Amino acid sequence: MNYLLTLSLALLIWACGSKAEAPNQTAATDNLNETVVPVRLAPVQVVQRAEPIRVSGLLSSAEEARLSFKIGGIINRTYVEEGQTVRKGQLLATLDLTEINAQVNQAELAAEKSERDLSRVKALYADTAATLEQMQNATTGSRLARQNLTVAQFNRSYAQIRSSVDGTVTRKLMTDGELAAPGAPVFMVLGNRPNDWVVRVGVSDKDWARLRLGNRATVTLDAYLGQVFRGVVTELAGAADPMNKLYEVEIRIDPGKVRFAPGLFAKVQLTPDQSRSYALVPVEAIVEGNGQEGFVYVLTPDRRGVRKQPIQIGYLDGSNVLLTNGLANTREVVTAGSAFLTEESKVKVMGTK
Repeated sequence: MNYLLTLSLALLIWACGSKAEAPNQTAATDNLNETVVPVRLAPVQVVQRAEPIRVSGLLSSAEEARLSFKIGGIINRTYVEEGQTVRKGQLLATLDLTEINAQVNQAELAAEKSERDLSRVKALYADTAATLEQMQNATTGSRLARQNLTVAQFNRSYAQIRSSVDGTVTRKLMTDGELAAPGAPVFMVLGNRPNDWVVRVGVSDKDWARLRLGNRATVTLDAYLGQVFRGVVTELAGAADPMNKLYEVEIRIDPGKVRFAPGLFAKVQLTPDQSRSYALVPVEAIVEGNGQEGFVYVLTPDRRGVRKQPIQIGYLDGSNVLLTNGLANTREVVTAGSAFLTEESKVKVMGTK
């Protein structure tokens, strides 16, 4: 962002400087030994603004499903491809059940054996040939065997993937014959409900602190040049992403009558509620702008000379620049003629812009 701000300021300052309002584009002379530069002044205005946050991201559905198998195994068959529309509950893939069925059979046999053992111990206990402890151990063993059977049967029922939403398969990460680990995504499915589109973007901690749920946003898409879509902040991450250290923000967008698709590139401008005071000056007043730093010229007390005043640049606002610091108690800055000045220059004020 600093690079773009620097480039924008450099171009604007050059353009404005080339049009500086110096009579005949040359300095006037009051006498043979002193050159006087004619200048114009502009008032410093104090304004309240909420500095916008500009970020970018990809359009997606608010319903995003990462579908995987509960247990590991060899994928027997996948039934859909990328880009295919699916219905909620539709079968997408299955695992090879050879090993899984064997585990279920083992659990069934263990459950049957535990039931037989329990019956024998009960009979022996009734004849006082078995102790109470043996009776309790056999009962516990039978219950454990039944629970293990339940687990095996449950896992077999989830040796398949079914879509959890009505949507579109955006990514197919595995195919037939591959070994799938438990919980490893196999399909990415985005919901396709109308008016359910979001852009997820990452912001710095400084910008995250300025945002609130419900803040407004404007969104432009490269696919629809010239159109502006309205959005609202619906989610703010509670922690930074460990990879990029940014906080994820979700903006829900109203598509109106426009057709959206997952993956469209979006540029987002967020407008926080929190505002602050800025000093507003014309862009041609800025000299030596570099990122968020620069200088302006202000008159000396006798109004015959100038001095350089360092300033902190907030952001561009059309033909003006909003400054965060540097012009306290300053009422005017030099605009036209600033390109020809040094701190040794003598000046003549030609008027106020």
